[in-house]
Amino acid sequence: MTSQRTRDRLITRLKEQGIQNADVLNVMRELPRHLFVDEALASRAYEDTALPIGHGQTISQPFIVARMTEVLLAGIPSKQKILEVGTGSGYQTSVLSRLVDRVFSVERISPLQNQARERFYQLKLNNIKLKHSDGSWGWEDNAPYDGIIVTCAPEEVPESLLLQLAPNGRLVIPVGGSHKQSLRVIDRNGNSFEQQELDAVSFVPLLSGQI
Repeated sequence: MTSQRTRDRLITRLKEQGIQNADVLNVMRELPRHLFVDEALASRAYEDTALPIGHGQTISQPFIVARMTEVLLAGIPSKQKILEVGTGSGYQTSVLSRLVDRVFSVERISPLQNQARERFYQLKLNNIKLKHSDGSWGWEDNAPYDGIIVTCAPEEVPESLLLQLAPNGRLVIPVGGSHKQSLRVIDRNGNSFEQQELDAVSFVPLLSGQI
């Protein structure tokens, strides 16, 4: 269930759902998603569905990973520095790491961050920096970022993340409560921000504090 044929079927489905960026599709075809879930769930790793990773968190549905990545990359002129809020299993982080120069990723749950770090080492992904931190704060020390991607949903967009965007930078973020969330794209134009609402989505909430 983790064969290349199984991975190819997933990529075919992503294309059918409208994903067009060939680089994103190629990375997701090659990246072993089964390494990012519990061994008991490995047979389901290439289904187009979210899966539990412990601590009340999930690895996002492959379509959502592809969609958010494609939208992020389409709106930024430079791919040097990307901030990810919510490392989780490290799957989205790994996809980004093969498409941009550097990924800075913050995670509030220490055991998940430690597992992700081991996976990055195993896959020889050397352009990822991690921080154990409350995601709503971002990672100001390395700002500004060409793009920011958030893998958990705040009820409102944190101002700190907007301020860490570079000029012409793009933020891709799910926003809303437990009953209604939407994927939003926010582009920085000088000191103004243009916002666009895309798909209805369902993400775990962005919570404060560290574990």
